[in-house]
Amino acid sequence: MNTSPDGLKVNQTLGASRDKAHNPMSRSRLLFQPPDTAPATPLQLANSDGLLSSLKRKLSDCTVDYPRRRATIACEVCRSRKSRCDGSKPKCKLCAELGAECVYREPGVKLDAGDKLILKQLNRIENLLQINLAANQGSGLHMSQSSPSTSNGIASGGDQALLSNSSNTAPTIPNGGLGTWVSVPTGTNISTMPRCHTNATMHLLQWPLIRDLVSTPYDPQILLQLEMDREPLHTLTKTPCVDLSNTQAYIQAYFDRVNIWYACVNPYTWRSQYRTALSNGFREGPESCIVLLVLALGDASLRGSISRIVPHQEPPGLQYFTAAWSLLPGMITTNNVLAAQCHLLAAAYLFYLVRPLEAWNLLCTASTKLQLLLMAPNRIPQKQRELVERIYWNTLLFESDLLAELDLPHSGVVQFEENVGLPGGFEGEEQGQARIGHDDLWYFLAEIALRRLLNRASQLIYSKDSVSSTTSLEPVVAELDYQLTQWYEGLPPPLQFPFSRTMLHDPIQAVLRLRFYACKTIIYRPYILAVLENEQAVLDPAVRECCHKCLEASVRQLEHVTEQ
Repeated sequence: MNTSPDGLKVNQTLGASRDKAHNPMSRSRLLFQPPDTAPATPLQLANSDGLLSSLKRKLSDCTVDYPRRRATIACEVCRSRKSRCDGSKPKCKLCAELGAECVYREPGVKLDAGDKLILKQLNRIENLLQINLAANQGSGLHMSQSSPSTSNGIASGGDQALLSNSSNTAPTIPNGGLGTWVSVPTGTNISTMPRCHTNATMHLLQWPLIRDLVSTPYDPQILLQLEMDREPLHTLTKTPCVDLSNTQAYIQAYFDRVNIWYACVNPYTWRSQYRTALSNGFREGPESCIVLLVLALGDASLRGSISRIVPHQEPPGLQYFTAAWSLLPGMITTNNVLAAQCHLLAAAYLFYLVRPLEAWNLLCTASTKLQLLLMAPNRIPQKQRELVERIYWNTLLFESDLLAELDLPHSGVVQFEENVGLPGGFEGEEQGQARIGHDDLWYFLAEIALRRLLNRASQLIYSKDSVSSTTSLEPVVAELDYQLTQWYEGLPPPLQFPFSRTMLHDPIQAVLRLRFYACKTIIYRPYILAVLENEQAVLDPAVRECCHKCLEASVRQLEHVTEQ
């Protein structure tokens, strides 16, 4: 796990994908194109290059007219898998082994490039319908209750819907109220983490062969129990003593190294916020709390990974965090935007200290405040609506990462996901003046969409009612892999990482590449389990290929792991 302050969250990979970044301050967060171009969502049907590829095919051995044996007509299953068909009827050998329907194409039927393109797109549409059907059946809902185009994130325009601005309309509050387990019907939005899933890393210890290597029986609650048994931070009970001699260096470090990952502090209004905190002596008010937390994260960003701190040595930034902690009780009972921002930044520092359960407690408080504000958008001042969106997405991303690994209650903040727009840019009185930093959103937006894709994988592959057989899994995996490719192609050039095996010195590219391969591993991992449960499954060329993709993606995450 990357334990630096900009790698403060816990995600599915719990390790390699955080420590890979050259900048130890990296925290991982699908990217949309700049505002003046149409966003490349992972759900749009891509233009096929089938026409071009068909024109490029060349006939071999055209100079000598050798007599040829008539080729056996392959069935549709063998055609789709590009495997040799023995032509047996009523079923070929492969279809008999798979238990699949063996259909032979009528002799004499020739498809031109246009027909093939149409069939390819129809096949994708059929896959989408199968995915929607599986999601609705798993939730006990009828297909007539909601149309695929509006009920989840896989239908056309899924992530595009996030661009809608809900500031002028009050969102519909689902039955169940705040933070309840029934507030969002499962299956209405498959871009959220499911209540029950087997995607957590610890579940690998239950797999065949792997469980034989574990000396003690697997306990699915062990990680959570260990966190619950940890002693609290004793320094938080002491009277804070703050050194303000290096504040400007730590503030600059925060905006240079940390804010790129969270994008939740406005650089255009920072100086005004700092002056307010200074006038209060950093002893009261949300501005003082925010400034102290920025100092804590900035200080930590200059020291590298928490794993390199000598045992029993005070972690960098802890003095500022302790001072901010003394102000949090006043923020707990305040239900405004700045109070939610204080809890988010405090949770970020606790992630840096590798204390996920304490961070989760603060996130739940931030979630409650956000839900109260979003229930009636007119409660949010116009100038703070951009900040609310950023706090919301940070909270949702943090919570999704925790829910991917720990069996924790859902806070209920996800019920507003389809009503909250994507960040569009901060405004403030200091835009025309010398500002403390830049408002860069591309990584943050990329992480939002990739997290939604990871959640879809958890819903469709790892949830309680997800598909199980490799035959039914194939269209789901193909669609998720297609969306992952679309995510990469939607990145702007500065963020598009190379697929070569070279070490990346750009921390943003390094983190995004790690996240790409982590997502690919999760998508194809069920095939590894299928082979471990039934060794005969590896005889299927398609299963073997998917296993190879999973293992290759896993290895790519371990390359260039260095001590930061």
